[in-house]
Amino acid sequence: MTNTKDAKSVLLETHYFPNIQYFSKLATYPILLLEAHENYQKGSYRNRCHIAGANGVMRLSIPLRKGKNEQLSIQHTEISYDEPWMSQHWQSIRSAYGNAPYFPYYQDEVEGLFQQRPKFLFEWNRSLTQLLIELLQLPVEVRLSTAFTKSPSEDILDLRGHIHPKSHRQQVDHNFQAVPYPQLFEERHGFLPNLSILDLLFCTGPQAILYLEESFIPGD
Repeated sequence: MTNTKDAKSVLLETHYFPNIQYFSKLATYPILLLEAHENYQKGSYRNRCHIAGANGVMRLSIPLRKGKNEQLSIQHTEISYDEPWMSQHWQSIRSAYGNAPYFPYYQDEVEGLFQQRPKFLFEWNRSLTQLLIELLQLPVEVRLSTAFTKSPSEDILDLRGHIHPKSHRQQVDHNFQAVPYPQLFEERHGFLPNLSILDLLFCTGPQAILYLEESFIPGD
């Protein structure tokens, strides 16, 4: 693997409201290279995220159109609208974070995403990741990969598949540590690490970037 000190770009797959570990990379490297030529993989963060509600960790999953998604290009993986998942997800987010100190400051921009009706998962994830980068004021440029490459060049840190919701699929990340910050339901559940970036954004606002920087551990 490329030495983290030498990398100019970080290569990651697309995620739905990525977690803090994912965004700690975006706060560190000047270029995010989104993998645009992989096949969709089920059971990953590509169409799910975790937020904190009154009853603990809550999983939000985007339904996909029926078919062999596992064999489809990520750019051709279609979202299903058989159920009103967008309104359900927004209601869950609003219920979870309506009392968060910075929710009113970002509410309109995030809610605006749920007024869209994108056809493809990759398109949807890309737009929300770009918005979050802007809200967090991260100095990172988003680029798309031009082809699928098993071994990228030396200036690219390949972290595809490293950040995964299933513990047995996760890769050890020596450059990440979960830094505690004030959470809404901490007295009830204790600190819940590495949730969606929404949790950090709504709870800490402009200080979120400082937590992201602190969560990155320099090294080889």
